[in-house]
Amino acid sequence: MGSKPRVKVKIKYEAELDPEFARWATSVPGGERLRECIQCGACSGACPMSPAMDYTPRQLISMVREGFKEEVLSSRTIWLCVSCYACTVECPQGIELTELMYALKERAVKEGLYLKGFPVPIYAQEFSAMVRAQGRSTEGLLVLRSELKLNPVRLLRQAPLGLRLLRRGRLPLRLPERVKDRRGFRAMLAALRTRTGPERASRAE
Repeated sequence: MGSKPRVKVKIKYEAELDPEFARWATSVPGGERLRECIQCGACSGACPMSPAMDYTPRQLISMVREGFKEEVLSSRTIWLCVSCYACTVECPQGIELTELMYALKERAVKEGLYLKGFPVPIYAQEFSAMVRAQGRSTEGLLVLRSELKLNPVRLLRQAPLGLRLLRRGRLPLRLPERVKDRRGFRAMLAALRTRTGPERASRAE
């Protein structure tokens, strides 16, 4: 018989948990009913991305409630959520977990706790920055700016492919055309942030 696989277990003492993080999570959109979770696993069963996550939605809720701040904010789970709302639909307690995911992502970025080298948060930040500045985004510049931060060497290796795409007009690098009423656009974002809070407003940015 082959040797058993080694399993690493990290022990975290109660004193290392962050109760403030747990309180914060219940105060943001989507987390208001977090304490009512009965850990039935309906969210995990409904989530199409659950097999690729390091923590299932059910596990994530439990970790948030207990104050596992670093583990939650540095997880792949919050970035792999595709906002399909299946978890929200299936939850018998009416917990809007998808909404909470937006708040967790924003806090992970603000505190620099997102998983380094994982492309999703980098692309999300660059996309938001482009939309805030121009009102629109363009795929070519989004890829260029994101990959320069992620792996410049890999970007250089992709240069031959990029040149071929440029010649065929498949990789536009020009700045996106700005929205005509930029002042109105920014006022709309500011109003959205004021009315719904930064966690929900970030989705529109």
